Amino acid sequence: MGQSVDIFALAERCLTAASIEDKLAVTLQAKQLLEAGMLHFHDSASALPIEAVRWPEELRFVDPRRLPRRKPYSLTGRIALLHAIAHIEFSAIQLHWDNLQRFPAMPQKYYRDWLQVILEELNHFCLLRRRLNQLGADYGDLPVHGGLWQVAVDTCGDVLERMALVPRCMEARGLDVTPGMIDSLDRAGDGESAGILEKILADEVGHVALGSFWFKTLCQQRGVPVEPTYQRLLARHLSQSPRGPFNRMLRLQAGFSAAELDQLERQGGISP
Repeated sequence: MGQSVDIFALAERCLTAASIEDKLAVTLQAKQLLEAGMLHFHDSASALPIEAVRWPEELRFVDPRRLPRRKPYSLTGRIALLHAIAHIEFSAIQLHWDNLQRFPAMPQKYYRDWLQVILEELNHFCLLRRRLNQLGADYGDLPVHGGLWQVAVDTCGDVLERMALVPRCMEARGLDVTPGMIDSLDRAGDGESAGILEKILADEVGHVALGSFWFKTLCQQRGVPVEPTYQRLLARHLSQSPRGPFNRMLRLQAGFSAAELDQLERQGGISP
């Protein structure tokens, strides 16, 4: 067996890669090395400065208001919708590599957990990209926005804040909106794309649940209450409260408490 490879070195390689294909290749290499038992998860060295993280040169970032309309009832609208979701999944690969390497001295389980999430996000992205190819498009054909990554930048100084704002806020939003997108695609006659989103939704419940686990674990270690701390961090980082309606069933499965959801609904103007 060959020499084992440091997971944190792979993380840095992916985060500093300059193209879509290079980032995907490093992530696929991590999958192959993990399956071969050739990854090691020793304590990470100092994290890569957040400013050093690169995005693929092929991507065109624009203001979200300038993105194409994403109604699935035309081919162009369906491509725009799938492209937007593919960008979320690609951003998640990048973001979870950053979760993995950003915060030293975490338990080894933390690093293994987020590597598993990275590999699931890779699968999601590849499914969406293949579907885009079948429809005559590819990732990078349309402009994208950087909202998800901005949250990563804003929370790069504290793993507790990262867990609150990324899996338990930004990714949790997918639990609320994806069922509606699945229904729309089904009504548009695109059962294949709907099936891909069903797979993604099932996995994303687990990703948000991991965020909940680590958020609660860190709150316990720091001796701070879970629910007030979550509300405090949302208020600190968001200009407005998360919008509903919220998918209570899936959010409960993903580690939210009923009290947290009641509070979110009150803030979002939704009657319990």
